[in-house]
Amino acid sequence: MPRLIAESLIRDIPDFPQPGILFRDITPVLANPQAVAEIIERFANFASARKPDVVVGIESRGFIFGMPLAMHLNLPFVPVRKAGKLPWKCIKEEYALEYGVNSMEMHSDAIAPGQLALIVDDLLATGGTAAAASRLVKRLGGSVVGCCFLIELKDLKGRDTLGDLDVQTLIAY
Repeated sequence: MPRLIAESLIRDIPDFPQPGILFRDITPVLANPQAVAEIIERFANFASARKPDVVVGIESRGFIFGMPLAMHLNLPFVPVRKAGKLPWKCIKEEYALEYGVNSMEMHSDAIAPGQLALIVDDLLATGGTAAAASRLVKRLGGSVVGCCFLIELKDLKGRDTLGDLDVQTLIAY
């Protein structure tokens, strides 16, 4: 597959947000409509073979790619947010961080039993947030047909956390 336009636009920022971390900044990608369109098209190709009923985007950069993908596929969009950010009845799922735990929420009526969900985020690192989003979908009676990520940090082994979920990443470091 040809190289993505986005690959040359990602900016490396050393020591952010703390010393020793190399942050992969996608802001220049977002400033290039052709690059974003190419990402959405690749995600749509992956999704079309899996026939999802909904697109689930993980806060916050998963919203950036998830919503236009949902529109492209003519599917509903379901946001997964940090605890306390959604205004209605929610279910909550915890996930591990290097130094503790955090949690994410989804509206309790966001997924109908039997619906097929595609999870979207910008980055696959340890896989904790995507695994938590998958558990939320399953708790509501849905199934996850795949996950799309722009970037994968292979050394952090996020795919291992996601088990047998079908994963697409467009750029790997």
